[in-house]
Amino acid sequence: MTESQTVIIASLIVVATGAFWGVYWLPVRRMAEAGLPGAWGTLAAVALAALVLAPAAARHRREIAEAHPLALASIALGGAAFVLYSVALLYGRVAVIILLFYLTPVWSTLIGRYVMGWRSRPERTLAIALGLGGLGLMLGADGEVPLPRGLGEWLALLSGLLWSVSSTGIRSKSTLGSATAGFVFVLGACAGALVLVLVLGPWAPEVTPDERGAATNWVLAAGGIWWGLSMAALMWAAARLEPARVGLLLMSEVLVGALSGAVLAGERLGPLEVVGGALVLGAGGVEIWSGRSRGRRRHTA
Repeated sequence: MTESQTVIIASLIVVATGAFWGVYWLPVRRMAEAGLPGAWGTLAAVALAALVLAPAAARHRREIAEAHPLALASIALGGAAFVLYSVALLYGRVAVIILLFYLTPVWSTLIGRYVMGWRSRPERTLAIALGLGGLGLMLGADGEVPLPRGLGEWLALLSGLLWSVSSTGIRSKSTLGSATAGFVFVLGACAGALVLVLVLGPWAPEVTPDERGAATNWVLAAGGIWWGLSMAALMWAAARLEPARVGLLLMSEVLVGALSGAVLAGERLGPLEVVGGALVLGAGGVEIWSGRSRGRRRHTA
């Protein structure tokens, strides 16, 4: 396979992964309807994914043992962040939840500048302004104070913030391969889901045999396909593409999530929310453009 063919295949995988996660709200809500409410469905899915990835991680256990503790903690935190995002989809509108998560360029820039001491370029400042402006429009579209309303929006905002912390640590310290990183990721997800299970309350009372069968099927789909196979495929593809390209292609999740939420769940955004969402995407676009510009400068230096 030539390099150009590899790039094309990897790019298609990233687009498909983003689109796939754009409809991830479906199995999350179906698991809840089938008797796995709150974080229980997500816990079952990530536990299954951990089982799927465990054999590969066992073969590379020395790699995990020799990894930097901060790298392991950062990857595990990323799994916990995705759990918050997963559960948020039960308690908020799909498009708003996804857009709140995609504020990560804002948080990453602030963390990099004020915590890590990394230099911020002017375009990063623009990304912060666009992202925070979009956040204000989305959350204040009803004329209220622009703060998250409801558990779903708070979880989504927190998930994006934690993912920014996680990705900063991964960038700084991680040298793990895709199999071991994926296993540590889902272990962190399991820990996060356990915490949410305790916070959000006990399991729903009675589950019929039909509901139990439906729940099992959706857990197999969510854990095996979304958390297992799609994450492994994304890690393979991301290792073969520029980070900026990966970020751009993953934005298919926003489009698919908004469309699927509108068509299948009847969740539509108001005009100000649409404008706010466009500004949030604009912040991501500026971040991607900034990354590509830096890459070109390094390549020509």
